[in-house]
Amino acid sequence: MAFNLEEKFLLQAEVELDAVLPKNYKTSMQESNGGEIEVAGDVWVQYPIFDTSDRKRIARTCNHIIAETKSCEGFGNFPNNALAIAGNGSGDQLVLIKQNNSYTDSIYVWSHETGLLDKVANDFHELTCL
Repeated sequence: MAFNLEEKFLLQAEVELDAVLPKNYKTSMQESNGGEIEVAGDVWVQYPIFDTSDRKRIARTCNHIIAETKSCEGFGNFPNNALAIAGNGSGDQLVLIKQNNSYTDSIYVWSHETGLLDKVANDFHELTCL
């Protein structure tokens, strides 16, 4: 079950990432910090933004976007400017790409087997939340 998210936790994530997250992505995460989305017929589990409001939220957000991105870096072919925002359970990731000091609006699928990126949406609002 996803929780709402206070803006201060989004701001903390942006400070740690040293980049601004896309507006529509932030709006969606504030409404429901996590959950599932459908992309190209596949169900993806969204990684939350770390929330330290209370013990329950800490436990439910420990697999946050920054921790999951660090985990993906172990694959060796994960782009160094990518941020993992969701996984499909088989190693592939939905990612945002960092350019300068912000992440672009476009959403990509990163294949853990090939290391290739495939653009699947121009904006987070194009994705179907389940």
